[in-house]
Amino acid sequence: MKKGIAASKGYAIGNVVIKANIEIEITDKKVDDIDVEKKRLSTAIENSRAQLQKIKEKAEKELGADKAAVFESHIMLLDDPEFTGAVEGKVASESTNAEKAVSEVVEMYMGIFAAIEDEYMRERAADVKDVGKRIIGNLAGTITGDGDLNENTVIVAHDLTPSDTAQLDRSKVIGFLTNIGGRTSHSAIMARTLEIPAVVGLNDITESVKDGDLVIVDGIEGEVIINPDESTLKIYTEKKDKFEKEREELKKLIDVETKTKAGKRVEVCGNIGKAQDVEGVLANGGDGIGLFRTEFLYMDRDSIPTEEEQFESYKYVVEKMEGRPVVIRTLDIGGDKKLPYLPLPEEMNPFLGYRAIRLCLGRKDIFKVQLRALLRASAFGNLKIMFPMISSLEEFLAAKEVLSECMEELKAEGKEFNAELETGIMVEIPAAAVMADELAKYVDFFSIGTNDLIQYTLAADRMNENVSYLYNPMHPAVLRLIKMTIEAAHKEGKWCGMCGEMAGDEKAIPTLTQYGLDEFSMSASSILSAKKYIMNN
Repeated sequence: MKKGIAASKGYAIGNVVIKANIEIEITDKKVDDIDVEKKRLSTAIENSRAQLQKIKEKAEKELGADKAAVFESHIMLLDDPEFTGAVEGKVASESTNAEKAVSEVVEMYMGIFAAIEDEYMRERAADVKDVGKRIIGNLAGTITGDGDLNENTVIVAHDLTPSDTAQLDRSKVIGFLTNIGGRTSHSAIMARTLEIPAVVGLNDITESVKDGDLVIVDGIEGEVIINPDESTLKIYTEKKDKFEKEREELKKLIDVETKTKAGKRVEVCGNIGKAQDVEGVLANGGDGIGLFRTEFLYMDRDSIPTEEEQFESYKYVVEKMEGRPVVIRTLDIGGDKKLPYLPLPEEMNPFLGYRAIRLCLGRKDIFKVQLRALLRASAFGNLKIMFPMISSLEEFLAAKEVLSECMEELKAEGKEFNAELETGIMVEIPAAAVMADELAKYVDFFSIGTNDLIQYTLAADRMNENVSYLYNPMHPAVLRLIKMTIEAAHKEGKWCGMCGEMAGDEKAIPTLTQYGLDEFSMSASSILSAKKYIMNN
């Protein structure tokens, strides 16, 4: 048995097909004819664009528009003069061969993403890598189809790119296993959408199996059993049948109002990173959007998004949600999350540095563009604004003051907005939880960001494998801060939600329900199972 990371729930029993990882040798060889090399590059980019368009169309049919949107962002990268210009510039100015030029520019972009603390955002480095790999593959002539597969196939690979995953034949591929990857990679997200069990981060699974081996994929525990005996096969066949019946039962909860056993009505909402993600929340019966991470609007581009661009994105989401609550977090970037077009000072400890609300209050020119767009979108639905990284009442009041300035500007311009929209804070700094009783008098709501709250409370970096054992959502100190925050909100007649990973954790839900949490927000694929656990507590 091999242990990895459970990326997509479920069980699969099938035969291995190893997806070859073709390594293309990239050399430092200089080119003699720059025009010929630029033509090679241009042709490879055009071929890549045509291939991605086909993949996008297939993904739209089989996965839905929200999951196909990743390929639109891949196509946009190919159309981005900053990206393609940087590659062409290396060929022209340094006589670099096209493969090497693509590789170096991709490495630069990946470095920007990989340095970001947010796990979801770090995984976006895989998008850039996928596009670069495709261009290089077209330059080398190695892009081919996967050929015919048999039924009950389990794909085994070093890694699966988003485009690899989108092209899986759903009638034949029943699971996949990879050496690397994490739960928030696009391939894992797509596997959950396709409801294909997947285990990633297995280190050497490509070396541990051979084509044709029978394997059991346990997407619940993150385990793989190679060539199981009859008794093990029987156990897992029964587990698989039971899981599939339970999954069908969960679908009955899509339109059911979520109430605890005590009769308390709670909202089960979805976290989204881009506007198109709203489709997945609706498909799973989400009561609203508990967290819209707006920083993704600022990524994959060479300038700050305009007020109009942001307005259209926010408006799209609130209109799609048809009156359901949409909590939009203002820009949470800076310090460890860097943008190529926004130079920031180097910091000794960026996690505790110039970021989020601190950056926005220091750069009101950027902040006001976003607030104006949010206010204008509030005229079209139930939009709520949430400020991140608040550690004091003064910060919240300063943010509200900037919001008031924007309201006055829009009023003078005759532009509509909801002057009564709710404003709240993300409780992710222990100081905010300790001061929750005071803050609750001024905010309209709290949303507990447990990912950061836990690591700040326990002084344990959740990304550091040497201390990750200390990162415990159920630590008494963490639970005490959560309880204090919920009680403080209720004492002032305000509501309290949670938008960290803990909100969808079946082990934490009974405690959170007992504490009286009003709103649970999580990835769309976790909504129905969370509803079930909440209704049983």
